[in-house]
Amino acid sequence: MSTARSPKANTAATPLPGTRADTPIVGLVMGSDSDWPVMEAAAEALAEFGIPFEADVVSAHRMPTEMIRYGQTAHERGLRLIIAGAGGAAHLPGMLASVTPLPVIGVPVPLKTLDGMDSLLSIVQMPAGVPVATVSIGGARNAGLLAVRMLASGTDELAVQLRADLLDFAQELNDVATRKGASLRHKVSEVFAGGNVAPRSSK
Repeated sequence: MSTARSPKANTAATPLPGTRADTPIVGLVMGSDSDWPVMEAAAEALAEFGIPFEADVVSAHRMPTEMIRYGQTAHERGLRLIIAGAGGAAHLPGMLASVTPLPVIGVPVPLKTLDGMDSLLSIVQMPAGVPVATVSIGGARNAGLLAVRMLASGTDELAVQLRADLLDFAQELNDVATRKGASLRHKVSEVFAGGNVAPRSSK
């Protein structure tokens, strides 16, 4: 059973408090468009909470000049944080973190070789002074949800609204887990009812 929420309407007429629908506050970038099938989950999580975001390809190795410019100007363009996904020699999140004052969330994108372990280690092993908040391999949805929580930690109207939404979301998760538990207990009671259990023969 899915725990995804219905995306909030995010039009110019009904933006979240403290935001404009045409002005992204989260940057969602990746090293290649082949990373999108993984990174799309982050976009969906942001959309569920009505967070305006931008998405683009910014390769650390093939587009170094553009990558540095993106990181250096992100805060000037109104972004509050960056989610960066990369696979293999996954330097994008760390390099962005080195040139921006904004928080960076890194998503290790799994490739065919090494199952994403190389990506994870490339992103998580950052030197002191250049932090990257790293989620699990392929954990783009959690990256999006972490971004929402970061935005909810402020004191502006947006943060107040997001905190309320996150409490509702936590209750939805609880409800889903509770229903799963009830369903499992029902199945177990049917399968292992007294008349359906055959004791082992005595040796």
